[in-house]
Amino acid sequence: MEIQFETQSFKSNLKSMISVDFKRMFKTPLIYILMGIAFVMPILILIMTTMMAGTTTVNPTTGEETVIETFTNVWQIIGMVSGSSMSMDLTGMCNINLLYFITAIFVCIFVGDDFRSGFSKNLFTVRSKKIDYCISKTLVCFVGGVLMFIAFFIGTIIGGAISGLPFDMESFGVNGLMACLLSKIFIIAIFVSIALVFSTLGKHKLWLSILLSLCAGMLLFNMIPMIAPLDASLINVIMCFVGGALFAIGLGCVSNLILNKTSLV
Repeated sequence: MEIQFETQSFKSNLKSMISVDFKRMFKTPLIYILMGIAFVMPILILIMTTMMAGTTTVNPTTGEETVIETFTNVWQIIGMVSGSSMSMDLTGMCNINLLYFITAIFVCIFVGDDFRSGFSKNLFTVRSKKIDYCISKTLVCFVGGVLMFIAFFIGTIIGGAISGLPFDMESFGVNGLMACLLSKIFIIAIFVSIALVFSTLGKHKLWLSILLSLCAGMLLFNMIPMIAPLDASLINVIMCFVGGALFAIGLGCVSNLILNKTSLV
């Protein structure tokens, strides 16, 4: 009697890997903690900055007075209108773009846990190909990032209502806001792909993967307001979609190469 071993196809392996990763993501408290942080962030930021509006600070050395500039519109925490210069004040730094760094940390923890627990070593012993692992992690972490952005948007609505800031959309409209949000969502794929590369490079060294991911993210941070403004159009959405897809594919291949060429311990 002949014994035949069934060889699973790439499609079935990928489907199985994605299913496992989604179960792991939703069964661990990490994603819910980060979603909670994303939800609370805009509420606290909008309320606190509104309370600080018009506050004057005095430099004790020079005696120079500085008036703290805060949000004048709820949607400023989502983005800026085209042509606005990015400043290093509260409105320029404390906004939805901070979630890209939180998403990068999420990827590093999620992937790093596989190497610290020994799950990846057991997995790759059974599966010689690692490309399905990279695709699965990119897709699942991208979904995790999208959930954080949704939580942030809901928190923005609530925070805006509590703080009493206006919800006017005179300069960009609903279409611009939706295009802005879609553009920012597609940019998540870029940060996920970057964090995946450094996570596979650092493996169980979580501090290293987080440090490298955040440093790389800082290089792109100033570009986000320009490519995903509040008055974004279909062109911005397409550009961010193509950019996110290219980064996901290109850096996914880099992550696969790293896993194939380096030790899994």
